[in-house]
Amino acid sequence: MTTVALDTGVGPLLRSWREQRRISQLELALRADSSARHISFIETGRSRPSEDMILRLAEHLDIPVRERNALLVVAGYAPRYAQTALDDPALGALREGMERLLQGYDPYPALVVDGMYNVVAANRGIAMLLEGVAGHLLAPPLNAMRLTLHPEGLAPRIRNLREWRADLLAQMERQIALARSAELRELYEEVAGYPAPEGADRAEGAGAAGSGGGAGSPVGENAGAGPASSLPFALPLHIEHGGQVLSFVSSIATFNTPMDVTVAELAIETFLPADRATADHLRSLTS
Repeated sequence: MTTVALDTGVGPLLRSWREQRRISQLELALRADSSARHISFIETGRSRPSEDMILRLAEHLDIPVRERNALLVVAGYAPRYAQTALDDPALGALREGMERLLQGYDPYPALVVDGMYNVVAANRGIAMLLEGVAGHLLAPPLNAMRLTLHPEGLAPRIRNLREWRADLLAQMERQIALARSAELRELYEEVAGYPAPEGADRAEGAGAAGSGGGAGSPVGENAGAGPASSLPFALPLHIEHGGQVLSFVSSIATFNTPMDVTVAELAIETFLPADRATADHLRSLTS
């Protein structure tokens, strides 16, 4: 991903990150064991920060490791964090661990995406959900946002599309604010501009879990039962598959304290059945 450069100096860049995090110079100085005067000198260019100081400030400002490398380069230092290709032998154990996790999650859907939401690994549960998606969307690299929101992707089968789409776009907005990626901004503008599929404004959640017959009810059989797009604990995904409406809640996990750009940008998303009918349906497909 290309970083969106706001200024060529490390001081203004650090100031921009600090302001984005809504932290005062004094608060940052206290966190980084420095002084507000020194932070001010760094931000105005009156003082050149050491490599250690840049990394310390970046840590307390929660700056992504890719952007930490960019700060170091702008300041005249070498990048600190490697960016290892996912197929590199050095990441073999990581790949094997992710594959075991995905396979162990079957028959429930699970996938791994990179910082651009490209799918780098997925299990059979995801493949099941992608049945019927247009071929051009399945050409590598598969992109989770395009697959979900494109009118020829999953969007026509998502019963609570308006809610789910808003949640995904908000997630992308948060990521753009964090990563400042021009490519991610372009992807956001693309998927946000997709036209809504026909029928997207129908009563959301009709026939889904919690409306009499549950998520396993045939589509249409429970029509008119009333919206059931919300759970008391999370926003579910209601999606049609094989004549039924399946309900999922998703969970996203990242790696703790990554020291590599590639690893830092990986995210594992798992979809847990939101009701017994969905779990039974998925198990029946693999029994």
